[in-house]
Amino acid sequence: QVQLVESGGGLVQAGGSLRLSCVASGSIFSINDMGWYRQAPGKQRELVATKTSGGSTDYAASVKGRFTISRGNAKNTVSLQMNSLKPEDTAVYFCAAQVVFTSLALRDYWGQGTQVTVSS
Repeated sequence: QVQLVESGGGLVQAGGSLRLSCVASGSIFSINDMGWYRQAPGKQRELVATKTSGGSTDYAASVKGRFTISRGNAKNTVSLQMNSLKPEDTAVYFCAAQVVFTSLALRDYWGQGTQVTVSS
């Protein structure tokens, strides 16, 4: 059983910063892509940022220059440093990971989500 556990959400004023963290645990051989998505009320879930095991990153245009994704040395953790937050960043943020098992099977997993609220 694989679990992704997020932490670090909360309430912050516009212009402030938050750092989200996610740890993957379970019978994991390795993790390919690991990243963050968000879903605001009434909107579809959207990509925020991802990072491959090789270090390549992808950011949503709306967060480039403000958010930074990083992965831990153990490769089963991912963090998102969010600076210069705007009210439109308010959403539930989900950690996601493409897990590789010893059988080389792949499966995508999601965390339970953490609320980020940015007040104006």
